[in-house]
Amino acid sequence: MNPSQRHVESATPPVAILCMLTTYVFFTFLDTSSKYLVLAGVSVLIVAWVRFAVHVVLVGALLRGWREPRRFRPVNLPAHVMRGAFLFGSTMFNVLALRSLQLAETTSIYFFGPMVITALAGPLLGEWAGWRRWLAILAAFAGVLIITRPGVGVFGIGHLFALGSMLSNCFYVIMTRRMSATETPESLILFSALAPTVLLLPLLPFSFSLPHDGWHWSVLLMLGVFGGVGHWLLVQAYRLATTTALAPYPYSQMVWMIISGWLVFKQFPDRWTLVGAAIIVASGLYIVHREHRLRLRSRAASDVEAEALAKKL
Repeated sequence: MNPSQRHVESATPPVAILCMLTTYVFFTFLDTSSKYLVLAGVSVLIVAWVRFAVHVVLVGALLRGWREPRRFRPVNLPAHVMRGAFLFGSTMFNVLALRSLQLAETTSIYFFGPMVITALAGPLLGEWAGWRRWLAILAAFAGVLIITRPGVGVFGIGHLFALGSMLSNCFYVIMTRRMSATETPESLILFSALAPTVLLLPLLPFSFSLPHDGWHWSVLLMLGVFGGVGHWLLVQAYRLATTTALAPYPYSQMVWMIISGWLVFKQFPDRWTLVGAAIIVASGLYIVHREHRLRLRSRAASDVEAEALAKKL
């Protein structure tokens, strides 16, 4: 691969970067609003359900589903339902974790997800990690232990919920990878919210903790806007740039979470949380860098083979 090719490979459109950064600002608004509502006494189930229901409406409006409904047609409906269940589990566990943990704590544990996905991709997808990436995974796990500090009276039910949210999201991402080969992007973004919206509808009458006033109802309805617009911007970003090129930008959410936690809840992470978060982020960025180098090496090798074959022909 010549230098010009490397330049094209590493170039990322500024619009894609802007979409990615804005996505995680919206996701920060989503988590902050969710924590605000559950601390005000609103049911966790209501918070999660409204977030998905409004998301469904926005997806139909933003993607104009009435024009080409076949874009939303599922190939494997049971897989869509299971994938939606994993996303709902991730959301429910995250909201439960936010009742007792700071925003920065839940985000730090959530960032361990890419390392878990890298580990699970071997047995589930046949994408085995090398020893360098395994070292990065172990380092990130050490970062999680620094944040949770089990055995010293710090680890609690909130950390357990945060880990459950992270694991549910990992299986959601792995299913997305497997289904993206046969399903349309529109069906993936719609059914991830539609499945939990429909499945949980019968449980709503048993959830009595509703918002108390118009302000809390407004915040509740805005959850779907934050989640729906955030996912829409995410899709736009991936249309403009590669996954590898955009991989570092989700870590910007840590900055927004710390700022939001301080401004809204007067909470600032302690030094152990900051140290653990730094280790997790560094490990994640190393894996991104490593996968990028391996991809470049693979493409360079294929270019050499193609050139040698051309000479023979």
